[in-house]
Amino acid sequence: MKDSTVLKLNGLSKRFGPVIANDNVSLTLNKGEVLALLGENGAGKTTLMNMLFGHYLPDSGTIEVADDSGFLHPLPLGHPQVALAAGVGMVHQHFTLAENISALDNITLGSEPLFAVRRNRRAARRRIESIMAQSGLNAPLDLPVGRLSVGERQRIEILKALYRQARVLVLDEPTAVLTPQEADALFENIRMMTNEGLSVIFISHKLREVLAFSDRIAVLRHGRKVGEMATSDADEKSIARLMVGAETPELASSRMAPGAPVLTLSGISVTGRSKRDTLNELNLTVHAHEILGIAGVSGNGQSGLANVISGTTEPEQGLIKVNETNIGAPNPTAMVRAGVGRIPEDRHREGIVGAMSVAENMIIERLDDPDVQSRGLLRREAIQDNAERLAKAYDVRGPGVDAPARLLSGGNIQKLILARVFERSPSLILANQPTRGLDMGAAAEVGRRLLEARARGAGVVLISEDLDEILGLADRIMVIRDGELHEAPSRDREQIGLMMAGEPA
Repeated sequence: MKDSTVLKLNGLSKRFGPVIANDNVSLTLNKGEVLALLGENGAGKTTLMNMLFGHYLPDSGTIEVADDSGFLHPLPLGHPQVALAAGVGMVHQHFTLAENISALDNITLGSEPLFAVRRNRRAARRRIESIMAQSGLNAPLDLPVGRLSVGERQRIEILKALYRQARVLVLDEPTAVLTPQEADALFENIRMMTNEGLSVIFISHKLREVLAFSDRIAVLRHGRKVGEMATSDADEKSIARLMVGAETPELASSRMAPGAPVLTLSGISVTGRSKRDTLNELNLTVHAHEILGIAGVSGNGQSGLANVISGTTEPEQGLIKVNETNIGAPNPTAMVRAGVGRIPEDRHREGIVGAMSVAENMIIERLDDPDVQSRGLLRREAIQDNAERLAKAYDVRGPGVDAPARLLSGGNIQKLILARVFERSPSLILANQPTRGLDMGAAAEVGRRLLEARARGAGVVLISEDLDEILGLADRIMVIRDGELHEAPSRDREQIGLMMAGEPA
């Protein structure tokens, strides 16, 4: 049958042991349409898209995809190569790149015949450069992906999907690491492509983007589709009610008088592998009862700053003080013992040990605590009780606290990390992109807990590429650019954006 529908998901269900990830979900997508797929963390959005792309095999249900002529055909399930051949492309929320090969090779990987005598790299480069010119997604093609910034890696993921000329494109949190200007440019170019017939499913937690970019909205809750609406009929409150069953409370952030310094960095310099890790005689002071927001375009030294504060990088010169105590040779253990709590940027690689259980990950920074171990032996019952209490308090959903942490969704891994950090009541909290990929309810909860930590006397370093988040939470704002920090003269969004882009304030 030929019509304007390019994709049909019919009654898809998927269970992981006792957990029902998707329950009889049906969706349609029309030619040239942008469909926003929303829901809380763990609502089943990514699982549903993974079934479409062939990563997961549904327990029940079917998928139909239109061919070049517009006729719908059943899609064989559980085969990513078949989905690609049918014109389905997917940009994953978490990177699926080979870090030891170049960006160009990552983009073309799997798109050429296996037994080709030689590769036509020149033609591939010309085509990729054309896509970059059209989309505005520029990235260094010859560098190994492992040397690229988080934002550059995200651009490579998007270029990889566009290179395969998909007719249906799934974008899973594509702007999580992009600046507002980059996101706007991406949306403008995708809109031009949808005008030419591209169809897009767009997963996001940024409601402003959803309302500006999509044509239609579908909402999942606890694995079921609970509603659909035209974007023109939606607003943030109506979407929130569908997503969480209630309106998300607004955070009330009142200013507090700053206390004594809890972190002082004086003349810190680091020569990193790239600009993203490099710092140039950086000075920074954070006080008790203060949230200091660090704004900046991805790759301008945020990683280097976070690594120094967390103790994973020792500066070549400069002085570090935590609670007025000199930290001679910083390392992660020393910083934890000094009272630093860390919410890392890359929650999968730096936030958890995936093979260890949820319960073990919750106490991994408390191994010298007598509540956790006695005479070198772990107190398993106490660890179990602690994990069950924190999972309930922080709404960590998944297969259970005894399951490997790698089985949790990205949002629930973030909640695990938040539980581990906040329960220690550290005097200094490094919050590096703390709400990236979180739904509005979970993001509001992160903000609430950061404000609570500030109220009890903690200092917070909030590193974020989301200006709205910084403007909503920070007491003071600095902009990091080329490894240097600059005090923001005002809280004007446009002025800070210009500083981030390198223009004078």
